[in-house]
Amino acid sequence: MDTWLLIGLGNPGPSYAKNRHNVGAMVIDELVRRGGTSLSRHKARAQVAEFRLGVLPGGAPGPKVVGAVPSSYMNESGGPVSGLLQYFSVPPERLVVVHDELDIPFDDVRLKRGGGEGGHNGLRSISKSIGTRDYLRVRVGIGRPPGRMEAADYVLRDFTGTERKVLPLLLDTAADAAEAVVLEGLTAAQNRFHA
Repeated sequence: MDTWLLIGLGNPGPSYAKNRHNVGAMVIDELVRRGGTSLSRHKARAQVAEFRLGVLPGGAPGPKVVGAVPSSYMNESGGPVSGLLQYFSVPPERLVVVHDELDIPFDDVRLKRGGGEGGHNGLRSISKSIGTRDYLRVRVGIGRPPGRMEAADYVLRDFTGTERKVLPLLLDTAADAAEAVVLEGLTAAQNRFHA
């Protein structure tokens, strides 16, 4: 069965762990937990876990996936992603990147393949390193910064108390969406999660 690579973007270390910018990494943590395993260090400068994703119709275990969070800073995500694609022999069309998205309201999830990076340094680094923008994306809405706050400051802040109450549901939905992209295909997943 063909392997998929699911990448959750974020910055390393405890000071960034609860930032809005790390929501992609949080979603991978949820998927890895569902897979009954845990992340461990990989030579491609990432934390990695291999597991089966979901259940196929008829009850067979779902496809093999590699869930990973780069150990590099966000703007250097491309090197680890490229290294993992090579190491696990995964083509870019089976790469799913989970990331925070300013242009989507908080608590919303959108799915797409390809397109621009929208100023997201993690996506820009990945596209440059792997030589294509044509990979799948699970875009987790974090909303726009309030007032005149700079986007760079906003993404590096922790979720508010109110947002933290909803965050587990958002992570659950984003994990379900990532699973649906792999198991059902992009169009079916979009029909389910964009309704």
